[in-house]
This record gives sequence, C-alpha cells and structure tokens, in this order.
Amino acid sequence: MTLLEGQTALVTGASGGIGRGIALRFAEEGAAVALHCRTAVEAARAVAYRIEELGRRAVVLQGDLSDADACRRVVREAAAWASGPLTALVNNAGVQPTQPLPGMAAQEWRAVVDTNLSSVFACTQAAAELMRESGGGSVTHIASIEAHQPAPLHAHYSASKAGVVMHARAAALEYGPFGIRVNTVSPGLIEREGLAEDWPEGVERWERAAPAGRLGRPEDVGDACVFLASPLASWITGHDLVVDGGVSARPTW
Repeated sequence: MTLLEGQTALVTGASGGIGRGIALRFAEEGAAVALHCRTAVEAARAVAYRIEELGRRAVVLQGDLSDADACRRVVREAAAWASGPLTALVNNAGVQPTQPLPGMAAQEWRAVVDTNLSSVFACTQAAAELMRESGGGSVTHIASIEAHQPAPLHAHYSASKAGVVMHARAAALEYGPFGIRVNTVSPGLIEREGLAEDWPEGVERWERAAPAGRLGRPEDVGDACVFLASPLASWITGHDLVVDGGVSARPTW
C-alpha cells in the first residue's frame, strides 16, 4: 500500500525544481496531482506526462498566485477536477530575487511578499474551506531555512518565509478542530541544473558546511511533504520540518 493512495493533491509552482520533485513523489505514493504553474505550461505538462506514465492522474492549472482571486480559482479548479475531495495542498510557488535592503522599493518588497506569503494565505483559506466540508486534510507550506537565518540581499525573501512559518502555526491552531493539519518544510540549498556553474563558491561552501556532505535534491523535499500529508503524520501539525542536510546544526560563532 502506498502512503497517499486515494488522495488528491494540489501542488503550486509544480513546473520545475522543488515543485516537480514534490509532485512526482506524491504521484509515486499513489496521489492524483493537480499541477499549478504561472507561465511554464509546457514544463508542467511534461511533469503531468511523467505522472501519467506512473499510472496516476494529473492536470495542469495556470494562474498568477500573487492575485488572491487567482488563488481561489486554482483551488476550485483542482477540487472540481478531482474524482474525490481535495485532501492535500502544498504551497510551493515562490520567488527568490536578490536586492539590497537599503535601496529596495516598496513595489519590490510587495512583489515577493505577495507571491511567497499572501498566496499561501489565500490558497490555504480556499482549500481549508473545502477540506472542512469533506472531513479534513493536510496543508504544507514550503518555507526555507532563511526563515530562521537571513542571508544578505534576501530581506524580502527571508521575511516572507518567516511569515509562512508563522502562518502555518496560526492556521494549525485555527483549522485543527476541523481535521486540517498545517505544517511547513524548510529546505536548505537544493540542486538545480546549472547551479554549480552559476555559483561554484556557494555550492562548495555548502558542501563543506553540511554534515550530510551534499546539496539537497528536489525529492528530499518531496519525501518530507509526502510524510506530512500521510497518515504517518496524523498527530503532527504546526511544525516546521527542516530539510537541510544538517547545515542548521552548525555553530555560527
């Protein structure tokens, strides 16, 4: 028996990288998966094709989640597509630009916060309304270790991810009586194509600092999300699961 047999999940930002890894792991564990993307429709369709090769159902949904109405529409479309209730939401969509804080414009701040945090609020609210009617479910936000340890040029990103962690704790408190669990996964540095070439010194520093001795992989984050959506985590809510190869355990002094 697979861990998520019979579940239907919506994964936002599922066209590549971490989102693709999450969506594929959900499908491998038995879930039907609605794949959200903003503009990368063909990439999302490629993920859907791989899921269908596994013998699971998939659909691609498009929307700009910095708009609350689009969040609610995508959730409704995922629920309408599902053959049963929407049981899991993974809020993965996000952006990570770099910008010095002293010169940051309010518009640049809002662009990151609206995408990374406000979308989590709107998608979760819409999904929880449906989950309440169907007996419960799980919501997982993808945060970051930068929610706890900021990095230079990432003030807007770090603040948005810290907000994501606190939103999950507050949502766990208020939605718990309706059978809805809400948690976060905070990844460290995750491999992507070209990263070692684009940022060789950063990758080298990370590999030296990580007790596990490597960068993370999208499926590492996917495994954590599968666990939190599964019956194995039925008594876990309001928790931030750090997936960083042990980097956070290293002293900073």
